[in-house]
Amino acid sequence: MALTRDFKETIHSRVQSDPEFATALLDEAAYLMLNGEPETARLILRDLVNATVGFEQLAVEANKPSKSLHRMLSAKGNPTMDSLNAIFTALRKRLNVDIQVHAVSSS
Repeated sequence: MALTRDFKETIHSRVQSDPEFATALLDEAAYLMLNGEPETARLILRDLVNATVGFEQLAVEANKPSKSLHRMLSAKGNPTMDSLNAIFTALRKRLNVDIQVHAVSSS
């Protein structure tokens, strides 16, 4: 039988060892959020929070209870724009990156 590794453990390990992967996850979450796939974006953000800042530290930085943040970043979560801003801000600081958005013609 082949050895397998838990998905969350794999994500955590990869984020720790590959800063470009972590940045790509943040970029993908922002892209999905802005392009109509908030459920998937929230799940990516949850994995990224777990692998970087952690929910307890995020709660301090976002001034929100950790359990509320867990609920917000679930598949059926419903974070406010202020909460999403706090989450993205904490992740940007942790990863030491900026997010730039550019509108392009869809034609």
